[in-house]
Amino acid sequence: MADTKEFIAGVDSDAKKSPRRIVFITRRTSAQVKIESEDQVQTFPEVLFRAAVAIQLLAIVLVWVALLFNAPLEGLADPSHTPNPAKAPWYFLGLQEMLHYFPPVVAGVLVPGLVVMALVVIPYFKVNIEAQGLFLKDRRTRLRIFYAVMALLVLFLGLFHVIAALVPTLIMAGLMLLASQSSVESKSAFRRYLVARPLSYWVMTWFLFELVVLTAIGTFFRGPGWSFVWPWQGS
Repeated sequence: MADTKEFIAGVDSDAKKSPRRIVFITRRTSAQVKIESEDQVQTFPEVLFRAAVAIQLLAIVLVWVALLFNAPLEGLADPSHTPNPAKAPWYFLGLQEMLHYFPPVVAGVLVPGLVVMALVVIPYFKVNIEAQGLFLKDRRTRLRIFYAVMALLVLFLGLFHVIAALVPTLIMAGLMLLASQSSVESKSAFRRYLVARPLSYWVMTWFLFELVVLTAIGTFFRGPGWSFVWPWQGS
């Protein structure tokens, strides 16, 4: 007679402790678990509702902008008379502004490639996965890493004289230092807010800050020959 194996069934809602679940369903029973009480399970209906509201508001804003303002279209393209400066669409102006400072290989291949690579690789690492404040644990170690990364970044931007990207980086570094010197019991609501921000918040905020600044400079402050001009001077 073959040896029989014993299976122990249990109820658990902790996905970290019990990542695998097995359910045996016979022909005469339904897939329904009847229990008196169960632990709370994390769901995201509120996040989906907020996303739907944000999409609807964005659609309304875009429709009103399209009704109130005409598209800035120019005349028919003439190969013998190219515009000066020849600007890319606004969503690529940040990249075009980077090409003004960095060699084409760096701005057009290396930086975008590193961003895409980071988006692919980072999810496989447990980096601040609990979404807690960046400096709430191992403050000294994380500050040392922060100083090293910031020094390399500032040195890299200063070497290429990228003032447009260096200023937002220094502003973000100052806010992160303020967060490192704050606590969850600070009297200032702003400092309590900063100290509770995780690593993902700081990285994404820095990236968006840089993107907005570079796009704004390329849109409003670049004239013939990609020279710096004031917006009221025209191009």
